[in-house]
Order: sequence, then C-alpha cells, then structure tokens
Amino acid sequence: MAEFTVAVADPATGKTHQVEVSGQSANRFIGRDIGEEVDGSAVGLSGYTLTITGGSDDAGRPMRGDISGDSLEEVLLDGGTGYEPSRDGERSRVTVRGREVGDATRQINTRIAKQGGGEVEELLG
Repeated sequence: MAEFTVAVADPATGKTHQVEVSGQSANRFIGRDIGEEVDGSAVGLSGYTLTITGGSDDAGRPMRGDISGDSLEEVLLDGGTGYEPSRDGERSRVTVRGREVGDATRQINTRIAKQGGGEVEELLG
C-alpha cells in the first residue's frame, strides 16, 4: 500500500503544508507525472486542484521532469534538479528518479493550481 508525504504549496500565502496520505487517497497520485493535475480532496482540500511539481524517493533522490517513467536513471548533469555545480563547466553523473509517481516515491511536491472554498490554513491546520 502506498504512503506519501504531500507538500502542498499555497502561492497566495507563500506557505507550504505537509500532509500524510495513504490508502485510496495515495492511489490517486500513482502513475501521475510531474505537471499533471490532481483533485485536492486527496489531501483534504475539496474543491481545490493541485499540480504535481516534483518529489523524491525513499533514499532522497529527486524526481526529474525530463526522465520518463518511475525508474532510477544515471544521467550526466550540468545543473538543475539533483545537481548544483560548484564552478562553471562542471558536470557530474547523478542517480535520479523519473517523472512518474510510483511505489518508491515518498514525498510529492504540489502547488495549488485552482482555489476552492475555504481557507487552506483552516482545512489543513
């Protein structure tokens, strides 16, 4: 059974709320890609729409939008998600996850795309 920590960013206030989801609510995220929209009722925000912006797996490896599937890939990076070079021209081979939410995913980063009824602070506490 899938269990995730969903980080919900509220662009209106600039705050982020973390919500633990499991069971049927977590299954709504399985198979979704970075950039896709999910109904907010999965995290207790009825009427809201969330956009998946990223995440990480159980070992802390980040998800990248340019890697297909949910598997691990070793890629040569010169910057961006998963690698920050310390000098110009530096590159490194880094292991990252694909853009699809799978069983190995532990944290999902989301952003509120469409507001619903009620305040986020009150609904999520």
